Amino acid sequence: MTDPFVPKELFLTKGIGRHREKLASFEEAVRDAKIARFNLVPVSSIFPPNCKIVPMSKGQEKLRSGQIVHVVISRNTSDENHRLISASVGLAIPADKTMYGYISEHHSFGETDEQSGDYAEDLAALMLSTIQGVQFDVNTTWNQKEEIWKMSGKIVKSLNITQSAICSKDVWTTVIAAAVFVS
Repeated sequence: MTDPFVPKELFLTKGIGRHREKLASFEEAVRDAKIARFNLVPVSSIFPPNCKIVPMSKGQEKLRSGQIVHVVISRNTSDENHRLISASVGLAIPADKTMYGYISEHHSFGETDEQSGDYAEDLAALMLSTIQGVQFDVNTTWNQKEEIWKMSGKIVKSLNITQSAICSKDVWTTVIAAAVFVS
C-alpha cells in the first residue's frame, strides 16, 4: 500500500544569494537553488524507507508552482566582510531499503565545502549507526568510523550537498543546502 504522506523521491540542491536586505539574500539563495517557486516547509531528519534520490530536473517535473514542499534545509547568513559561511545537508542511507535513514543539517563559519560536507555526512551516518547497533568509540576518527560502517554492511551510502561563500562588506550573503521531498 502506498502512503501519500511518505515521499518516494527526493532531490538535492544548493544556492547562494547576496543582497543589501537579509531576507532578499535568502530569496536570492532559494532562486539560485531553483526552489523559490514552492512554499517550503522545513521538516526533521528522516530519509524515508524505499526513497530514491533523483536528479533535480526530474524531481521538479513532478512539483507545481505554489505547492507546499517539505525540505530538510540548512541555511547560514552573514554580512561580516570576508567571513566564510557554509550550509550542508548530509545523508546516510541504510543497506536495507525498507528501513529509514537520516538526513542532517549543518551550518558553520570558517569551514570549507569539504569540511562542512564531511561533518554533515558524518553526522547523518552517526545517527543512522546508533539505531543499527554499530558501536565505536567517540574519539574514533572520520576515516575509522567510515571503515567501521562499511564493514558493518548496514550503511550502504552516505553523501552531502554543500554551499559555501565568502561574505562581502555591506551585503548580506546567504547560503543554503536542501534535500527536497517529492510526493
